[in-house]
Amino acid sequence: MIRIADLATRPELRGPALRLGSVGGEFLGRGLTAGLASSARLAAHWPEFFLVLLDAAETPVARAAAIPVAFPADDRSELPDHGWDGALVWAAEDHLDGTPPTTLVALEVYVAETARGQGIAGIALAELKERARRAGLDSLVVPVRPTGKPPLESIVDYLATGADPWLRSHERLGGQFRKVAPFAMTVIGTFAQWQEWTGVRLRDGPNVVPGGIAPVIGSAAQDLGGYVEPNVWYEHPL
Repeated sequence: MIRIADLATRPELRGPALRLGSVGGEFLGRGLTAGLASSARLAAHWPEFFLVLLDAAETPVARAAAIPVAFPADDRSELPDHGWDGALVWAAEDHLDGTPPTTLVALEVYVAETARGQGIAGIALAELKERARRAGLDSLVVPVRPTGKPPLESIVDYLATGADPWLRSHERLGGQFRKVAPFAMTVIGTFAQWQEWTGVRLRDGPNVVPGGIAPVIGSAAQDLGGYVEPNVWYEHPL
């Protein structure tokens, strides 16, 4: 039996929840907006939307984190092409401006490897939907990371295969495709930084790195590598 807690009532669960693992390569935490999504900030501002799912032994088996934003709004007629990064910027803008939120954005749903295949991700999404309802919000949207995408395949070609397990999971749970976020996560670093983050020595042109679903484009002349990852926006009706 799965029980759901949150950091508003169980702040001590933050560390155990983070130790479950992470999505993608460590380098994803090096993006410009990654600091906005730190668990400490989410716990400080929106602890009721940071969920920890526990098994019968009270052991964390999954976590889910979400942030409220104002969408749609006068200057926000579409979900952002910047996806995950864009949602974090919106949340920061709204917090600074005191703008009331209307939509919940799920930043992450992560299930421990030992607990996968039991429908736990669906339980987490259902709880986020319920919390959005209770908060008086209008919708739940998710910039879904197509985890099975080969790094050198275009997102358009990959979506045409219909093969991604995480995208299919969202569709089975009632998620409705809205649009592709072509530059949902962006990470820029020097050649030395990329080698530190990934163990890969970059060369000019596209480079495949562990945990990446897009290539790192290297330029030796500029000593820069740029990673731009697509995600896919889904809406889960409330």
